[in-house]
Amino acid sequence: MTILLVLLLSLLFVLDLCFGSIRIGLSELFSSDGGMNRQILLDLRLPRAITAVLAGAALSVSGLMMQTLFRNPLAGPYILGVSSGATFGVGLLVMVGTMVGFAATNMLTVVAAITGATVCLLLVLAISYRVESQVSLLIIGMMIGSIAGALVNLMQNFANPDALKLFIVWSLGSLSSVTWHEMPLLLPIFVLGLLLALVLIKPLNGLLLGENYARGLGINVSRTRMLIVLSTGLLAGGITAFCGPIAFVGVAVPHLARGLFRTSNHRITMPVSALVGADLLLLCDIIANQFTYPLPISTLSALFGAPIIIWIILRRI
Repeated sequence: MTILLVLLLSLLFVLDLCFGSIRIGLSELFSSDGGMNRQILLDLRLPRAITAVLAGAALSVSGLMMQTLFRNPLAGPYILGVSSGATFGVGLLVMVGTMVGFAATNMLTVVAAITGATVCLLLVLAISYRVESQVSLLIIGMMIGSIAGALVNLMQNFANPDALKLFIVWSLGSLSSVTWHEMPLLLPIFVLGLLLALVLIKPLNGLLLGENYARGLGINVSRTRMLIVLSTGLLAGGITAFCGPIAFVGVAVPHLARGLFRTSNHRITMPVSALVGADLLLLCDIIANQFTYPLPISTLSALFGAPIIIWIILRRI
């Protein structure tokens, strides 16, 4: 099954390069004439396809860790307010910055999103030292996200129409915003977050049966929880900063990974979640770019992810 997922990933990656508003043969990559098609493949579609793989893997792995930490099947990578913090940072730059004549470039938008996500992450990390209950941490994270969301709504009320439009476009999510210039910034964040998640596989397996069982195995639950939050912040916060919020992937994909292999062992579900998430976002990107004006990636991921969530809830009734 894992080999099939890898083959599917390779196929979808190639299709994502070839299919769009115009179809281009993969042979154009090796063309020496430097034509427009080769430039489209190299400068537009290749970084977008790589971003789809990174985003799908990052959101799925972080969602898996959140579901294990809180023992909640509907937990996701944005549950601790990381997305709301990033949204607040971008909103502050785009909607308030334009009022004082400050231009919001792509790189400044990324910096603002990372700053907002980091502030929320640091708040949650600081609170995690003092809160023993996972449920309390979950509620506090949601409240921090709600405060950030309320501030964003307040800014929207006073923003001028042009700034509001820019903000709404960012909030719909886009894989095309990552170019070769931003890739050297995104890759280290992704690699660091993923390596930290891989290190946490054994403690995550211990948490599957509860905190007391994990402590009985000699696992430092408080430190593990802090590292899980940090890894999730790097993975989900980094992707949100560069691509905007992408809905439902982090919630739905871990359930698909568990269902495919009928196990909750993170040695299996973590790499499988990464593969399935990457496959799903590549598929969404292929569909989104079949139109003259590409569809928002978050819209398509919601159309795929929401039915899975409904199915999960119905199974538990």
